[in-house]
Amino acid sequence: MSEFKKIISNLKKDISELNSLIDFKKLKIEIEELEEKSQSPDIWNDRKFGTELMTSLASKKSFLDKINYINSSVESYYQLVQDSTEDEIKVLEKDSIEELKNIKDEIKIIEADLQFSGEHDQYDVLMTISGGAGGVDAQDWASMLLRMYLRWADKKNFKAEILTSSPGEEAGIKSALLRITGEKVFGLLKGEKGVHRLVRLSPFNSANLRHTSFALVEVIPDFQKTVNVEVNNDDLKIEAFKASGAGGQSVQKNSSAIRLTHKPSGIVVSVQNERSQSQNKNIALQILKSRLVDLENVKNKEKENELKGEFVSAEWGNQVRSYVLHPYTLVKDIRSGFEMPDAQRVLDGDLDQLLYEFLKFINKSQNIN
Repeated sequence: MSEFKKIISNLKKDISELNSLIDFKKLKIEIEELEEKSQSPDIWNDRKFGTELMTSLASKKSFLDKINYINSSVESYYQLVQDSTEDEIKVLEKDSIEELKNIKDEIKIIEADLQFSGEHDQYDVLMTISGGAGGVDAQDWASMLLRMYLRWADKKNFKAEILTSSPGEEAGIKSALLRITGEKVFGLLKGEKGVHRLVRLSPFNSANLRHTSFALVEVIPDFQKTVNVEVNNDDLKIEAFKASGAGGQSVQKNSSAIRLTHKPSGIVVSVQNERSQSQNKNIALQILKSRLVDLENVKNKEKENELKGEFVSAEWGNQVRSYVLHPYTLVKDIRSGFEMPDAQRVLDGDLDQLLYEFLKFINKSQNIN
């Protein structure tokens, strides 16, 4: 097979993969409904509503036209190369190489955009990492995960703040709460929630035996910028305490850390990253409100499927990813089956491929269902 035929075959495979991520029936119904609404004489009584509706309609129609054009173009090229001689293919290759490059680039852009169709994918993230079964090894594992996500955020030029951290008794951390801010952060990280399992030779065991550790990662959207939730002060238990981790001498000496307990829901939020008690209280209240919104959302089954994900349950018996450092190195996403042999590369923050492969997997699964 000539190199050009391979390019066309790969493009055909890529567009087939892209089509599997799109619910064409749903898209066409949405366009028909919007078109019907756009014909209403009352549409411009509310100018904001009218503008948003027309913008949404134009966007969906443009997207469908683009997909149809790519499908048609790739299919035409595929049929041409099947029926052409080698000389004709050489001429076709020379004349079309730029267009094919543009089509390939467009497929990549659309495929990436399709991963972020959830209602909250554009939001920032509140992430909690907690050591699980495995004693000091698990606490060390939790600190390794914290380092991994901080490095990932740094590589993406995202802002990551550790809002509170509880150190382990010998090493690592018992738990940590961080906020990650950046473009489509929740969309990228929503599949990280669940149990992460580590297999390695324990550095805390005198016999250096192989040990399995577990840590729980919880991820919710940071609703603070968009939500308006009233919290009754009578429902809150407010406690001030000294920060237990590193953070500067004044942080250690003063009871600047804050713990809020929301009595009706049982939600507890601790924040210690600011030197001011009032600043920590404000941040803790913002986080509490986000958690209350998330709690309300997951009570509704439809919202739960979107926010929590069928494959992303954070129950302790349900592992989402396995990291093996001995007797071989491998990182495997249990849900999608995707594997990366270089575990250290992942632990150093190279997470994008794992994140995107899971998003592709879950989007395909939802379209099939």
